[in-house]
Amino acid sequence: MFVDSVKVYVSGGRGGDGALSFRREKYVPRGGPDGGRGGDGGDVIFMATSHKNTLIDLGYRPHLKAQNGSQGEGGRRNGKRGEPLLVEVPLGTIIKDEDGTQLADLNSSRFQVVAAQGGRGGRGNASFASSRRRTPRFAEKGEPGEERTLLLELKVLADVGMIGYPNAGKSTFLARVSAAAPKIADYPFTTLVPQLGVVYLGEERSFVIADLPGIIEGAHQGAGLGHHFLKHIERTRVLLFILDMAAVDGSDPAADYQKLCLELQKYNPALLSRPRVIAANKMDLPEARDNLEHFKKSISEEWPLFTVSAATGEGVTGLLEEIYRCLAEERALHLQPEGTAEQETIYLPPSFQYSFTSVQREGDLFIVRGTEVEKAVRRIDLESEDGVNYFQQVIETLGVENELKKKGIKEGDTVIIGEHEFTFR
Repeated sequence: MFVDSVKVYVSGGRGGDGALSFRREKYVPRGGPDGGRGGDGGDVIFMATSHKNTLIDLGYRPHLKAQNGSQGEGGRRNGKRGEPLLVEVPLGTIIKDEDGTQLADLNSSRFQVVAAQGGRGGRGNASFASSRRRTPRFAEKGEPGEERTLLLELKVLADVGMIGYPNAGKSTFLARVSAAAPKIADYPFTTLVPQLGVVYLGEERSFVIADLPGIIEGAHQGAGLGHHFLKHIERTRVLLFILDMAAVDGSDPAADYQKLCLELQKYNPALLSRPRVIAANKMDLPEARDNLEHFKKSISEEWPLFTVSAATGEGVTGLLEEIYRCLAEERALHLQPEGTAEQETIYLPPSFQYSFTSVQREGDLFIVRGTEVEKAVRRIDLESEDGVNYFQQVIETLGVENELKKKGIKEGDTVIIGEHEFTFR
């Protein structure tokens, strides 16, 4: 089954907690703190690959979570970092935020995207030892991993996109020129999903051609298969218009061609600036010859026109050679400099926004908001006296206490930071 859009929830692994430990050895009665740091959580990473052509796997697995980091240990031994979760997606996958904002485009196998970073491991008590605090009896907890919901959308990557009305013969043409086996029948919308085929011309010459679902009038507004069809055209380098020149349904091939161009222009005007080749199909039928002459008189454009029959193979070889020539010219214009094919890692923007500390007063209740202070309250061990004292130093350093005093806080009032509630003293 071809699936070209899914919604997934990604979560980086949680960082491991730091260790609360003291050196205990024979003849060393007062060993110092030796708690190691927790391991960082693993990342969720999307990798583009040519081995996949659908997002169906993620449809069955919408929750993606990387491994948590291990807890630190005594003897200053740090915890092990969590394993990253590597998720393969097809070439051409676009990653969007929940609101539809595009975040990354995996249009090359050299790209990988870190979609959710793992949380940092907590520091062990050895990290808090100082000349004034010789025996810290607290350690940090690991940070939670980044969490977010993403929309993945696949736009098929093909060199050539076939454009034509339903029953124009696109599927028959694809079956003729490649090893693809699309469903072929005499009714509209036989092709409901993109079909890819590889065309081999010999001498190591080949290209990928896509049979895309048939376009109808109003497709740019979503009519019929609408945007599901048109979005895939954006990836192609050369447009191949397949026209039913026999027009057994009484249509006008010239009018059909103009309507197809109009739909592309309304959807994305840049599409019509790409090289195109016109294939007058079904030339094995008697009506095609008369219609061809009318078509030539009606169309003033100078794009290459080939008369073919997908059913018999007439004229197909010359058409394929012309397509390959157009592709070669396009590729030459977009050649990348040497050395740009190295693996490239893309980090998505943070799923949260860093904020300055703010204090909101509601009677005797004071609500403190701010990325750093909320992170600190999650990480510090507030069940130990040393941990509470250290947290007190943190909020003083961040200026939280001064803000509370400016808001008129007094002893006995309640302070809320994140999920924790404190009594001001």
